[in-house]
Amino acid sequence: LASLLAACGSKSIVKEPPVTQAPVASMPAPKAPANPPAESAPIVQNTMEINPLTDPNNILSKRSVYFDYDNYSVKAEYENLIAAHAKYLLDHPSTSITIQGNTDERGSREYNLALGQKRASAVKMALSIRGVPDKQIETISYGMEKPKATGHDESAWSQNRRSDIVYQGE
Repeated sequence: LASLLAACGSKSIVKEPPVTQAPVASMPAPKAPANPPAESAPIVQNTMEINPLTDPNNILSKRSVYFDYDNYSVKAEYENLIAAHAKYLLDHPSTSITIQGNTDERGSREYNLALGQKRASAVKMALSIRGVPDKQIETISYGMEKPKATGHDESAWSQNRRSDIVYQGE
């Protein structure tokens, strides 16, 4: 028993072979995403702002109000057009326009100048009713001097009986 106790009491040192780690393949560090998440940085989009006055898909690119023969009443079909231009002018108080009144070739020069002025003034009044200040609107009559169409029939004349909205700087 004593020898058994003596054997248990002695310390025997057993050396185990050293543990070697298997080589680890070096992995490249993960790269940061090319487009960081929105919460970490604002996303900047390269969008070019389109001018609504020249965008053919925008009502503001339409600038002519047409009239019936020997008439200067603004037709109901132009309400949305005039309302859109009024809103734009109200949103851009430093912008101004000239309304150019035109007529067809029928009638005397004096009569057509007066009718062109009435047409321009009618469009100005429609804009003024919607709150556009007078200082943003100028009117002029060209009478029959600036035809859009050059024919001598109703098709051409109907294109020439108009008021054109021209933004300054255009």
